[in-house]
Amino acid sequence: MANISDLAQLRQGIDECDAQLVALLAKRNGITQKIGEIKQQTGAPLHAPEREAELLAARRQEAINQNVSPDLVEDILRRMMREAYQNQQAKLACAAPSLSPIVIVGGQGAMGQLFAQQFMRSDYDVKILDKEQQDDAQSILTGAKLVMISVPINALESVVAKLPKLDDDCLLVDITSVKQSPIKALKAAHSGPVVGLHPMFGPDISHWVKQTVVVCEGREHKAAKGLLEQLQVWGCQLVELDAKKHDEAMQIIQVMRHLTTFVYGQFLAKQSHTLAELRSCSSPIYQLELMMVGRLFAQSPELYSDIMLAQFDDVESLLAQYQDTFAQTLEKLRVGDKAALMEAFADAKSYFSDSTAHFLTQSRSLLNKANDAKVLD
Repeated sequence: MANISDLAQLRQGIDECDAQLVALLAKRNGITQKIGEIKQQTGAPLHAPEREAELLAARRQEAINQNVSPDLVEDILRRMMREAYQNQQAKLACAAPSLSPIVIVGGQGAMGQLFAQQFMRSDYDVKILDKEQQDDAQSILTGAKLVMISVPINALESVVAKLPKLDDDCLLVDITSVKQSPIKALKAAHSGPVVGLHPMFGPDISHWVKQTVVVCEGREHKAAKGLLEQLQVWGCQLVELDAKKHDEAMQIIQVMRHLTTFVYGQFLAKQSHTLAELRSCSSPIYQLELMMVGRLFAQSPELYSDIMLAQFDDVESLLAQYQDTFAQTLEKLRVGDKAALMEAFADAKSYFSDSTAHFLTQSRSLLNKANDAKVLD
């Protein structure tokens, strides 16, 4: 019959296994660093999707063969990959040396600093033009091959209009979350090549691999080839969209989401329950919801106000539809019409179509992590 000494011995075995795991992780980390150095020297992209897929499939099969959960193995591998991508950020390949010198207008802001640091990691000559450097704007911009505008949406038009004349071959870029108006402003201020970028991430990312950047054509799109190649070397996923289609998509993806999260956050703040009380009895899925709401309010209030205000006129009809849907649902609840609620559920479910199973699997992994974090608090 097992006793306490048997338990202690088994725990010692676990400790030994864990120590071996740490040693293996250190060994793997050293190898990935060397891989990063080779990628930097050869210009190979940080992210190799086919290699990643093959590696995961092979390890999952090995896990099955050894009666180990393949999902557990994949979770561990993905976490190690993320760490590897972070470790490979110190020095990156330069895909388009002809883009130097680069000037980032608004380079002292969070996103401006993020891009400046990444360009410098790829050995570009980067200059900053912000409020403090306005008196030297002409000299800073002289000879620039790429000028990136990283300023708030509501300030972009005035900032661009005040720029000194740029060289005809200079590529002028903006990174705001709206594209039609900024691209129009850039084209009015500069006769040379123009492209609009929308990085679908914030300044707090740990690495650029798999980060989405939307690309909207402005003028002389071929001139942006080097910049786009550089983004891909960093591991970014590029999505090319017409500026109008981009703005329409962002009305749903960003503006409506921010508005509903903003309203929900205000609603919570007016309740009698404290956040600690809500968290103490919440399910993992509500933990995730609170995290996403809290994440919004951890950001700049000016930034999110600008995002919502920039397209408010365009989303009024969407807001009306949203309010109407909310009102219809409330009425179904008020009269206790279960059949109507189930019908509405089915209609919404049909929109997600075959993605429901995929989303269920993905969300289960997120919920497990949220639950783990709750236990550790």
